[in-house]
Amino acid sequence: MTIKMINMLSGIMLGLGAVTVYAEENHLQQAVEHTMMAAKQTDGKAIAQHAQEALTHAVTADQHLDAGIKSLQEAVNQGNQNNGSAAQKAAQEASQHLTAAQ
Repeated sequence: MTIKMINMLSGIMLGLGAVTVYAEENHLQQAVEHTMMAAKQTDGKAIAQHAQEALTHAVTADQHLDAGIKSLQEAVNQGNQNNGSAAQKAAQEASQHLTAAQ
């Protein structure tokens, strides 16, 4: 293989890895997609498999959403007490959780 071909394949593999990481973090979207796939199936085992995958992602999204809400409440409390640094940290944590829940 030429160097150019190796570089191109490496770039493609790195790009696919980034998409996989993003997809894994997007739990709500994954839950919806698996739910839709389950609804289209006719085989019970296939339905159960997709429904289980959807459930796993939905629970994870819910956990991130709960943590994001808690962090937002902390950001409000700290901000109202004029604790800018603590409020900012809580807002950043909320952002991470809410992004992961998507």
